[in-house]
Amino acid sequence: MPRKEQGWITFQTSEEERKMLEEFCQQSQRTKTEVLREFVRSLNKESPVSSVSLASLPTMPKEEDASTNSAEVTTQKKPLKVSSRNVLKGVVTKIVNGPVNSEVTLEIVHKVQLTSVITKVSSEELELAVGGEAYAVIKSTDIVIAKD
Repeated sequence: MPRKEQGWITFQTSEEERKMLEEFCQQSQRTKTEVLREFVRSLNKESPVSSVSLASLPTMPKEEDASTNSAEVTTQKKPLKVSSRNVLKGVVTKIVNGPVNSEVTLEIVHKVQLTSVITKVSSEELELAVGGEAYAVIKSTDIVIAKD
């Protein structure tokens, strides 16, 4: 159920449009809600709707072909693929850097935060910054819930 601050949007699509969205979601390993939310967030008053497309959503750089000259690096991208089924997109709200590790907090949805400790080197290589978008990739075989 949506929180009071959130709402539902329902719309009709053609069978072809639905299949396109489902294929994109499968390739990018994101839910329809995540993809549509990203698309809506990409809209702003300065850019006309016609110039915004799903192609502008985050993707991974395409692997270089062995025959490609290193000076001719391709700018084509392909979606990030991971084996983990739990990939949550969020906004970085806090980074606490220590001498070796960084504690990174993402806000996944309104007032729902997730914190992870990663190496400081990884934080720097990912160019994480407060306000930037990042993904929490959760890989776990067991989740235990306990109560006193």
